[in-house]
Amino acid sequence: MADSKAIKYLYHHYLFILLLAFFQSISVADENRLCQSYSGTPDNSDKAGLVYINGGSFIMGSNWHHPEERAEHTVTVSDFWIDRHEVTNRQFSRFVEATGYITVAERHPSAEDYPGAAKGLLVPGSVVFIPPTHFEGGGKILQWWQYIPGANWRHPSGPDSHLGNRQNHPVVHITYEDALAYAQWRGRDLPTEAQWEYAARSGSAKSVPQTDYAWGNKLQPDGHWMANTWQGLFPLKNSAKDGYQATAPVGCFPPNGLGLFDMIGNVWEITTDVYTARHTTKPKNPSSAIIALPTRVIKGGSFLCAPNFCARYRPPARQPQEADSGTSHIGFRTILNVITPSGE
Repeated sequence: MADSKAIKYLYHHYLFILLLAFFQSISVADENRLCQSYSGTPDNSDKAGLVYINGGSFIMGSNWHHPEERAEHTVTVSDFWIDRHEVTNRQFSRFVEATGYITVAERHPSAEDYPGAAKGLLVPGSVVFIPPTHFEGGGKILQWWQYIPGANWRHPSGPDSHLGNRQNHPVVHITYEDALAYAQWRGRDLPTEAQWEYAARSGSAKSVPQTDYAWGNKLQPDGHWMANTWQGLFPLKNSAKDGYQATAPVGCFPPNGLGLFDMIGNVWEITTDVYTARHTTKPKNPSSAIIALPTRVIKGGSFLCAPNFCARYRPPARQPQEADSGTSHIGFRTILNVITPSGE
């Protein structure tokens, strides 16, 4: 009798585990279906896909983390609109179809612009992250980033790759010039670093606690992944516990308090500001500045951010990026500045 009770208990316990796994798989499938079903193309009205941000003053930067985030200082931004999510491949495709635009990665580099560059590098291409353990794909132990001829926004992993079902993924291999061209075609602009950080902070008009992550001090609160980042020891192994090895479709992770998706993770985002090693009170270059300036500020981290590398999970985090170079983990979003009655 005791044995039959034990067998019955084990049977029901095993059945419970199977049902739990089934419903969990349905939940994950539903989440993926919801974010992957979006084509990445809202309607073509001026404010399609934008969120209105009420301006205000806030404490920008951080005195508690990386040196380039210092020093905290008060900044005031005016009202503006900002894309709900990063510009997608589908959205960028419409721009290219309408204008015939050719991105920097698709153009032949000039030997005059890159004196001393190896001849093999003076071909159209872009920089791709290749895990050093991915030997069949060209992985090299001491070279995670490689200039791959033929890599561009249409071929994000190299000439043999295609967008396929990634129309709703963020467009990558985009330079400052490319992003600005798209924004101006939409009648918009790129965000300043202050606008981007203010929006990422959910429009907080006051100083917010300096936590390790944009959402608090836990990477995975209540067991939920909050952004598309790297799980595991970078650059050797990404377990992809969040569901994605590289870019994710836009809108797959929880939005911030303003309803903005992927302000942290997925891809770094280009701003108009010229990069300096520390925050400065000097006027920043507007987006109409000379494109050839060496570096721009990028914000938000990417799918390559891991606790042992990058770790830029916060709105104040910032990095430099050469204005004439794109990579497989950099994209952008646009803004629309609010014109006041005085024309400002």
